[in-house]
Amino acid sequence: MTKDVSSAAPSFVDVLRVPKYLPIFLVQALSFWGDNIARITIAAIVFQRTQSPLATATTLAVSLLPTVLGRSLLGPVVDRFPYKWVLVWSHLLRAACVAGLLVLVLAEAKLLAIFAVLFVLEAIGGAASASHMILMTDLFPDRRLYARAIGLNALSEQTNQAVGFAVGGALVAWLGPEVGLTADFVSFVLAAVTILVVVELRPVSGERGRGVGGFVRDLHRAIGDMAHHPVLARFILLSVAACVGIAAPEALAIPIAGKTWWAGILMAAPVAGAVLGIILITRRDVVWQNSSLIPLAMLMPLPLLATTFHLPFAVLAVLWFVSGTLQAFMVPLQATFTLVTPEALRGRIFSLAGAASVGAAAGSYLGAGWLATHTGPEAAVTVCAGLCLILVALLGLRWPDVVVREAVDAAYAPPAARAA
Repeated sequence: MTKDVSSAAPSFVDVLRVPKYLPIFLVQALSFWGDNIARITIAAIVFQRTQSPLATATTLAVSLLPTVLGRSLLGPVVDRFPYKWVLVWSHLLRAACVAGLLVLVLAEAKLLAIFAVLFVLEAIGGAASASHMILMTDLFPDRRLYARAIGLNALSEQTNQAVGFAVGGALVAWLGPEVGLTADFVSFVLAAVTILVVVELRPVSGERGRGVGGFVRDLHRAIGDMAHHPVLARFILLSVAACVGIAAPEALAIPIAGKTWWAGILMAAPVAGAVLGIILITRRDVVWQNSSLIPLAMLMPLPLLATTFHLPFAVLAVLWFVSGTLQAFMVPLQATFTLVTPEALRGRIFSLAGAASVGAAAGSYLGAGWLATHTGPEAAVTVCAGLCLILVALLGLRWPDVVVREAVDAAYAPPAARAA
Protein backbone atom coordinates (compact mmCIF):
# COMPACT_ATOMS: atom_id res chain seq x y z
CA MET A 1 0.00 0.00 0.00
CA THR A 2 1.33 3.45 -0.89
CA LYS A 3 1.73 6.24 1.60
CA ASP A 4 -0.30 9.43 1.37
CA VAL A 5 2.07 12.28 0.62
CA SER A 6 -0.52 14.82 -0.46
CA SER A 7 -0.31 17.01 2.64
CA ALA A 8 0.49 20.70 2.25
CA ALA A 9 4.06 21.67 1.42
CA PRO A 10 6.27 23.20 4.13
CA SER A 11 7.21 26.87 3.83
CA PHE A 12 10.46 28.35 2.56
CA VAL A 13 11.11 29.56 6.11
CA ASP A 14 11.02 25.94 7.30
CA VAL A 15 13.62 25.08 4.68
CA LEU A 16 15.94 27.93 5.65
CA ARG A 17 15.84 26.82 9.29
CA VAL A 18 17.49 23.51 8.47
CA PRO A 19 21.01 23.57 9.99
CA LYS A 20 23.83 24.56 7.60
CA TYR A 21 21.53 25.10 4.63
CA LEU A 22 21.38 28.93 4.76
CA PRO A 23 25.10 29.65 4.07
CA ILE A 24 25.15 27.04 1.31
CA PHE A 25 22.02 28.58 -0.21
CA LEU A 26 23.50 32.10 -0.11
CA VAL A 27 26.77 31.25 -1.83
CA GLN A 28 24.92 29.17 -4.41
CA ALA A 29 22.68 32.17 -5.16
CA LEU A 30 25.71 34.45 -5.47
CA SER A 31 27.32 31.98 -7.85
CA PHE A 32 24.19 31.87 -10.03
CA TRP A 33 24.20 35.66 -10.25
CA GLY A 34 27.86 35.86 -11.22
CA ASP A 35 27.58 33.03 -13.73
CA ASN A 36 24.75 34.64 -15.66
CA ILE A 37 26.38 38.06 -15.80
CA ALA A 38 29.51 36.38 -17.14
CA ARG A 39 27.44 34.38 -19.63
CA ILE A 40 25.76 37.35 -21.27
CA THR A 41 29.11 39.17 -21.16
CA ILE A 42 30.80 36.57 -23.35
CA ALA A 43 27.78 36.20 -25.65
CA ALA A 44 27.57 39.97 -26.16
CA ILE A 45 31.29 40.21 -26.90
CA VAL A 46 30.97 37.52 -29.58
CA PHE A 47 27.95 39.22 -31.18
CA GLN A 48 29.69 42.61 -31.16
CA ARG A 49 32.68 41.12 -32.95
CA THR A 50 30.84 38.93 -35.46
CA GLN A 51 27.24 40.29 -35.78
CA SER A 52 26.33 36.63 -36.34
CA PRO A 53 23.34 34.89 -34.71
CA LEU A 54 25.02 31.52 -35.28
CA ALA A 55 28.25 32.64 -33.58
CA THR A 56 26.28 34.01 -30.62
CA ALA A 57 24.27 30.82 -30.25
CA THR A 58 27.49 28.83 -30.62
CA THR A 59 28.91 30.73 -27.63
CA LEU A 60 26.03 29.53 -25.47
CA ALA A 61 26.38 26.00 -26.85
CA VAL A 62 30.12 26.00 -26.11
CA SER A 63 29.26 26.89 -22.51
CA LEU A 64 27.03 23.77 -22.35
CA LEU A 65 28.59 21.08 -24.55
CA PRO A 66 31.59 20.48 -22.29
CA THR A 67 29.16 20.10 -19.39
CA VAL A 68 27.81 17.05 -21.22
CA LEU A 69 31.31 15.60 -21.37
CA GLY A 70 32.12 16.67 -17.82
CA ARG A 71 28.93 15.32 -16.29
CA SER A 72 28.90 12.01 -18.15
CA LEU A 73 32.56 11.16 -17.57
CA LEU A 74 32.90 12.67 -14.10
CA GLY A 75 29.79 11.01 -12.67
CA PRO A 76 31.65 7.97 -11.34
CA VAL A 77 34.27 10.33 -9.87
CA VAL A 78 31.55 11.93 -7.75
CA ASP A 79 30.65 8.48 -6.41
CA ARG A 80 34.30 7.68 -5.57
CA PHE A 81 35.30 10.78 -3.59
CA PRO A 82 33.53 12.66 -0.76
CA TYR A 83 31.32 15.29 -2.33
CA LYS A 84 32.76 17.96 -0.02
CA TRP A 85 36.16 17.78 -1.70
CA VAL A 86 34.65 17.49 -5.17
CA LEU A 87 32.74 20.72 -4.54
CA VAL A 88 35.70 22.63 -3.07
CA TRP A 89 38.11 21.75 -5.86
CA SER A 90 35.52 22.28 -8.59
CA HIS A 91 34.80 25.81 -7.36
CA LEU A 92 38.50 26.70 -7.09
CA LEU A 93 39.34 25.36 -10.54
CA ARG A 94 36.43 27.23 -12.08
CA ALA A 95 37.60 30.44 -10.38
CA ALA A 96 40.96 29.95 -12.09
CA CYS A 97 39.21 29.51 -15.45
CA VAL A 98 37.21 32.72 -14.99
CA ALA A 99 40.43 34.57 -14.20
CA GLY A 100 41.80 33.22 -17.48
CA LEU A 101 38.71 34.43 -19.35
CA LEU A 102 39.13 37.89 -17.86
CA VAL A 103 42.73 38.07 -19.10
CA LEU A 104 41.74 36.89 -22.59
CA VAL A 105 38.85 39.35 -22.90
CA LEU A 106 40.95 42.31 -21.78
CA ALA A 107 43.69 41.27 -24.20
CA GLU A 108 41.12 40.99 -27.03
CA ALA A 109 42.26 37.44 -27.69
CA LYS A 110 40.85 35.32 -30.49
CA LEU A 111 37.44 33.74 -29.95
CA LEU A 112 38.95 30.27 -30.25
CA ALA A 113 41.01 30.85 -27.11
CA ILE A 114 37.96 32.18 -25.22
CA PHE A 115 35.92 29.15 -26.29
CA ALA A 116 38.70 26.80 -25.14
CA VAL A 117 38.72 28.25 -21.62
CA LEU A 118 34.90 28.18 -21.54
CA PHE A 119 35.06 24.50 -22.46
CA VAL A 120 37.31 23.66 -19.51
CA LEU A 121 35.31 25.79 -17.07
CA GLU A 122 31.98 24.16 -17.93
CA ALA A 123 33.41 20.64 -18.01
CA ILE A 124 34.59 21.03 -14.41
CA GLY A 125 31.15 22.31 -13.42
CA GLY A 126 29.55 18.94 -14.20
CA ALA A 127 31.08 17.34 -11.12
CA ALA A 128 30.04 20.24 -8.89
CA SER A 129 26.42 20.04 -10.00
CA ALA A 130 26.07 16.32 -9.19
CA SER A 131 27.87 16.73 -5.85
CA HIS A 132 25.56 19.57 -4.84
CA MET A 133 22.50 17.39 -5.47
CA ILE A 134 23.93 14.66 -3.23
CA LEU A 135 24.66 17.27 -0.55
CA MET A 136 21.01 18.37 -0.70
CA THR A 137 19.71 14.84 -0.11
CA ASP A 138 21.92 14.56 2.98
CA LEU A 139 20.81 17.94 4.37
CA PHE A 140 17.10 17.08 4.08
CA PRO A 141 16.13 13.61 5.34
CA ASP A 142 12.53 14.92 5.45
CA ARG A 143 11.68 14.58 1.75
CA ARG A 144 8.84 17.10 1.88
CA LEU A 145 11.39 19.67 3.08
CA TYR A 146 13.73 18.43 0.37
CA ALA A 147 11.12 19.01 -2.36
CA ARG A 148 10.53 22.53 -1.03
CA ALA A 149 14.29 23.16 -0.91
CA ILE A 150 14.64 22.13 -4.55
CA GLY A 151 11.91 24.63 -5.34
CA LEU A 152 13.71 27.34 -3.37
CA ASN A 153 16.97 26.56 -5.16
CA ALA A 154 15.23 26.77 -8.52
CA LEU A 155 13.53 30.02 -7.49
CA SER A 156 16.89 31.47 -6.51
CA GLU A 157 18.51 30.27 -9.73
CA GLN A 158 15.80 31.75 -11.94
CA THR A 159 15.71 35.04 -10.01
CA ASN A 160 19.45 35.46 -10.20
CA GLN A 161 19.45 34.43 -13.85
CA ALA A 162 16.87 37.12 -14.62
CA VAL A 163 18.87 39.71 -12.67
CA GLY A 164 22.11 38.51 -14.23
CA PHE A 165 20.77 38.75 -17.79
CA ALA A 166 19.05 42.12 -17.33
CA VAL A 167 21.87 43.72 -15.32
CA GLY A 168 24.57 41.96 -17.34
CA GLY A 169 23.43 43.59 -20.58
CA ALA A 170 23.72 47.03 -19.01
CA LEU A 171 27.09 46.26 -17.40
CA VAL A 172 28.59 45.16 -20.72
CA ALA A 173 27.31 48.29 -22.45
CA TRP A 174 28.23 50.79 -19.71
CA LEU A 175 31.11 49.39 -17.63
CA GLY A 176 32.84 46.83 -19.83
CA PRO A 177 33.13 43.03 -19.66
CA GLU A 178 35.58 42.81 -16.78
CA VAL A 179 32.89 43.61 -14.16
CA GLY A 180 30.80 40.51 -14.86
CA LEU A 181 33.76 38.18 -15.03
CA THR A 182 35.20 39.56 -11.78
CA ALA A 183 31.87 38.95 -10.03
CA ASP A 184 31.89 35.36 -11.26
CA PHE A 185 35.45 34.82 -9.99
CA VAL A 186 34.58 36.13 -6.52
CA SER A 187 31.46 33.94 -6.33
CA PHE A 188 33.44 30.74 -7.00
CA VAL A 189 36.05 31.57 -4.36
CA LEU A 190 33.39 32.34 -1.75
CA ALA A 191 31.56 29.11 -2.58
CA ALA A 192 34.73 27.04 -2.11
CA VAL A 193 35.50 28.63 1.26
CA THR A 194 31.92 28.19 2.50
CA ILE A 195 31.78 24.50 1.54
CA LEU A 196 35.15 23.94 3.21
CA VAL A 197 33.95 25.47 6.50
CA VAL A 198 30.29 24.41 6.65
CA VAL A 199 29.92 20.98 5.03
CA GLU A 200 30.76 17.84 6.98
CA LEU A 201 33.02 15.23 5.44
CA ARG A 202 30.98 12.11 4.68
CA PRO A 203 32.38 8.86 3.25
CA VAL A 204 31.09 7.57 -0.08
CA SER A 205 28.62 4.65 -0.02
CA GLY A 206 28.16 1.58 -2.19
CA GLU A 207 30.57 -0.65 -4.11
CA ARG A 208 32.94 0.77 -6.71
CA GLY A 209 34.85 -0.90 -9.52
CA ARG A 210 38.63 -0.72 -9.37
CA GLY A 211 40.88 0.97 -11.88
CA VAL A 212 39.98 2.31 -15.31
CA GLY A 213 38.06 -0.85 -16.18
CA GLY A 214 35.94 -0.55 -13.04
CA PHE A 215 35.35 3.13 -13.79
CA VAL A 216 34.03 2.26 -17.26
CA ARG A 217 31.86 -0.57 -15.89
CA ASP A 218 30.36 1.77 -13.28
CA LEU A 219 29.48 4.25 -16.02
CA HIS A 220 28.00 1.53 -18.26
CA ARG A 221 25.93 0.18 -15.37
CA ALA A 222 24.55 3.65 -14.63
CA ILE A 223 23.51 4.09 -18.27
CA GLY A 224 21.69 0.75 -18.21
CA ASP A 225 20.00 1.41 -14.87
CA MET A 226 18.80 4.80 -16.05
CA ALA A 227 17.64 3.71 -19.50
CA HIS A 228 15.61 0.74 -18.26
CA HIS A 229 14.02 2.40 -15.23
CA PRO A 230 10.28 2.99 -15.87
CA VAL A 231 10.30 6.43 -14.20
CA LEU A 232 13.84 7.77 -14.61
CA ALA A 233 13.91 7.13 -18.36
CA ARG A 234 10.60 8.95 -18.95
CA PHE A 235 11.65 11.89 -16.80
CA ILE A 236 14.88 12.27 -18.77
CA LEU A 237 13.04 12.16 -22.08
CA LEU A 238 10.61 14.83 -20.89
CA SER A 239 13.48 17.03 -19.74
CA VAL A 240 15.23 16.63 -23.11
CA ALA A 241 12.05 17.44 -25.04
CA ALA A 242 11.40 20.54 -22.94
CA CYS A 243 14.92 21.82 -23.48
CA VAL A 244 14.26 22.08 -27.22
CA GLY A 245 11.72 24.84 -26.58
CA ILE A 246 13.27 26.43 -23.51
CA ALA A 247 16.75 27.04 -24.95
CA ALA A 248 15.86 28.73 -28.24
CA PRO A 249 14.65 32.11 -26.86
CA GLU A 250 17.76 32.43 -24.72
CA ALA A 251 20.00 31.57 -27.68
CA LEU A 252 18.40 34.11 -30.04
CA ALA A 253 17.39 37.00 -27.76
CA ILE A 254 20.47 39.01 -28.71
CA PRO A 255 19.98 38.67 -32.50
CA ILE A 256 16.23 39.39 -32.14
CA ALA A 257 16.77 42.52 -30.02
CA GLY A 258 19.84 43.79 -31.84
CA LYS A 259 20.92 45.80 -28.77
CA THR A 260 22.48 44.31 -25.67
CA TRP A 261 20.11 46.07 -23.23
CA TRP A 262 16.97 44.82 -24.96
CA ALA A 263 18.53 41.39 -25.35
CA GLY A 264 19.01 41.24 -21.61
CA ILE A 265 15.34 42.10 -21.06
CA LEU A 266 14.18 39.42 -23.50
CA MET A 267 16.52 36.83 -22.02
CA ALA A 268 15.26 37.72 -18.56
CA ALA A 269 11.54 37.50 -19.47
CA PRO A 270 11.12 33.68 -19.46
CA VAL A 271 13.39 33.43 -16.43
CA ALA A 272 11.28 35.95 -14.53
CA GLY A 273 8.20 33.97 -15.55
CA ALA A 274 9.79 30.84 -14.17
CA VAL A 275 10.18 32.59 -10.81
CA LEU A 276 6.42 33.11 -10.63
CA GLY A 277 5.78 29.56 -11.82
CA ILE A 278 8.05 28.07 -9.16
CA ILE A 279 6.34 30.09 -6.41
CA LEU A 280 2.95 28.81 -7.58
CA ILE A 281 3.81 25.15 -8.15
CA THR A 282 5.80 24.64 -4.95
CA ARG A 283 2.79 25.73 -2.91
CA ARG A 284 0.95 22.61 -4.07
CA ASP A 285 1.46 19.10 -2.70
CA VAL A 286 3.97 16.81 -4.42
CA VAL A 287 1.27 14.56 -5.87
CA TRP A 288 -0.36 17.46 -7.73
CA GLN A 289 3.04 18.72 -8.87
CA ASN A 290 4.03 15.40 -10.40
CA SER A 291 0.62 14.74 -11.96
CA SER A 292 0.90 18.11 -13.77
CA LEU A 293 4.20 17.38 -15.53
CA ILE A 294 2.79 16.55 -18.96
CA PRO A 295 -0.04 19.17 -19.02
CA LEU A 296 2.36 22.00 -18.11
CA ALA A 297 5.02 20.75 -20.53
CA MET A 298 2.41 20.76 -23.32
CA LEU A 299 1.37 24.34 -22.57
CA MET A 300 4.89 25.71 -22.16
CA PRO A 301 5.89 26.11 -25.87
CA LEU A 302 2.52 27.51 -27.04
CA PRO A 303 3.26 31.24 -26.32
CA LEU A 304 6.58 30.94 -28.18
CA LEU A 305 4.82 30.01 -31.41
CA ALA A 306 3.81 33.66 -31.87
CA THR A 307 7.45 34.82 -31.99
CA THR A 308 7.50 34.42 -35.78
CA PHE A 309 5.13 37.39 -36.23
CA HIS A 310 7.83 40.03 -35.41
CA LEU A 311 5.86 41.40 -32.48
CA PRO A 312 6.81 44.54 -30.50
CA PHE A 313 9.39 43.85 -27.80
CA ALA A 314 6.91 44.46 -24.98
CA VAL A 315 4.41 41.92 -26.37
CA LEU A 316 7.17 39.42 -27.09
CA ALA A 317 8.53 39.79 -23.56
CA VAL A 318 5.07 39.08 -22.09
CA LEU A 319 4.67 35.92 -24.20
CA TRP A 320 8.11 34.69 -23.21
CA PHE A 321 7.25 35.48 -19.57
CA VAL A 322 4.14 33.28 -19.79
CA SER A 323 6.15 30.47 -21.34
CA GLY A 324 8.66 30.78 -18.52
CA THR A 325 5.90 30.50 -15.92
CA LEU A 326 4.85 27.18 -17.42
CA GLN A 327 8.43 25.86 -17.21
CA ALA A 328 7.97 25.36 -13.46
CA PHE A 329 7.17 21.67 -14.00
CA MET A 330 10.94 21.11 -14.21
CA VAL A 331 11.20 21.61 -10.41
CA PRO A 332 9.14 18.56 -9.30
CA LEU A 333 10.62 16.59 -12.19
CA GLN A 334 14.13 17.19 -10.85
CA ALA A 335 13.23 16.61 -7.21
CA THR A 336 11.40 13.33 -7.84
CA PHE A 337 14.10 12.09 -10.21
CA THR A 338 16.67 12.62 -7.47
CA LEU A 339 14.73 10.74 -4.81
CA VAL A 340 13.82 7.82 -7.07
CA THR A 341 17.49 7.24 -7.96
CA PRO A 342 19.24 4.59 -5.78
CA GLU A 343 21.53 6.30 -3.25
CA ALA A 344 24.71 4.43 -4.22
CA LEU A 345 24.27 5.45 -7.88
CA ARG A 346 23.22 9.06 -7.42
CA GLY A 347 26.51 10.68 -8.42
CA ARG A 348 26.83 8.96 -11.78
CA ILE A 349 23.10 8.93 -12.63
CA PHE A 350 22.66 12.61 -11.70
CA SER A 351 25.63 13.38 -13.92
CA LEU A 352 24.33 11.36 -16.87
CA ALA A 353 20.83 12.82 -16.59
CA GLY A 354 22.25 16.33 -16.41
CA ALA A 355 24.44 15.59 -19.41
CA ALA A 356 21.38 14.52 -21.42
CA SER A 357 19.44 17.69 -20.54
CA VAL A 358 22.39 20.00 -21.09
CA GLY A 359 23.19 18.24 -24.35
CA ALA A 360 19.64 18.84 -25.53
CA ALA A 361 19.91 22.52 -24.60
CA ALA A 362 23.25 22.84 -26.41
CA GLY A 363 21.80 21.13 -29.47
CA SER A 364 18.88 23.55 -29.36
CA TYR A 365 21.26 26.52 -29.19
CA LEU A 366 23.14 25.29 -32.26
CA GLY A 367 19.99 24.25 -34.11
CA ALA A 368 18.27 27.56 -33.36
CA GLY A 369 21.36 29.47 -34.46
CA TRP A 370 21.54 27.50 -37.71
CA LEU A 371 17.83 28.04 -38.38
CA ALA A 372 18.14 31.75 -37.59
CA THR A 373 20.90 32.08 -40.16
CA HIS A 374 18.61 30.64 -42.87
CA THR A 375 15.13 31.80 -41.79
CA GLY A 376 15.59 34.58 -39.25
CA PRO A 377 15.78 34.40 -35.42
CA GLU A 378 12.03 34.86 -34.83
CA ALA A 379 11.12 31.98 -37.13
CA ALA A 380 13.79 29.80 -35.53
CA VAL A 381 12.28 30.24 -32.05
CA THR A 382 8.88 29.26 -33.43
CA VAL A 383 10.20 26.14 -35.15
CA CYS A 384 11.92 24.99 -31.95
CA ALA A 385 8.72 25.60 -29.95
CA GLY A 386 6.71 23.54 -32.44
CA LEU A 387 9.19 20.67 -32.29
CA CYS A 388 9.08 20.77 -28.48
CA LEU A 389 5.28 20.58 -28.53
CA ILE A 390 5.31 17.53 -30.82
CA LEU A 391 7.90 15.68 -28.72
CA VAL A 392 6.03 16.28 -25.45
CA ALA A 393 2.75 15.21 -27.03
CA LEU A 394 4.31 11.93 -28.15
CA LEU A 395 5.62 11.31 -24.63
CA GLY A 396 2.23 12.11 -23.15
CA LEU A 397 0.56 9.40 -25.21
CA ARG A 398 2.45 6.71 -23.29
CA TRP A 399 3.07 8.44 -19.95
CA PRO A 400 2.99 5.87 -17.06
CA ASP A 401 0.71 7.76 -14.66
CA VAL A 402 0.19 4.86 -12.22
CA VAL A 403 3.90 4.00 -12.02
CA VAL A 404 4.84 7.65 -11.50
CA ARG A 405 2.26 8.02 -8.68
CA GLU A 406 3.62 4.91 -6.94
CA ALA A 407 7.18 6.24 -7.25
CA VAL A 408 6.10 9.61 -5.81
CA ASP A 409 4.38 7.96 -2.85
CA ALA A 410 7.47 5.89 -2.07
CA ALA A 411 9.99 8.71 -2.58
CA TYR A 412 8.20 11.27 -0.40
CA ALA A 413 7.10 8.93 2.38
CA PRO A 414 8.15 9.98 5.94
CA PRO A 415 11.66 8.85 7.04
CA ALA A 416 10.25 6.19 9.38
CA ALA A 417 8.16 4.68 6.58
CA ARG A 418 11.15 4.60 4.20
CA ALA A 419 13.28 2.83 6.80
CA ALA A 420 10.62 0.20 7.49
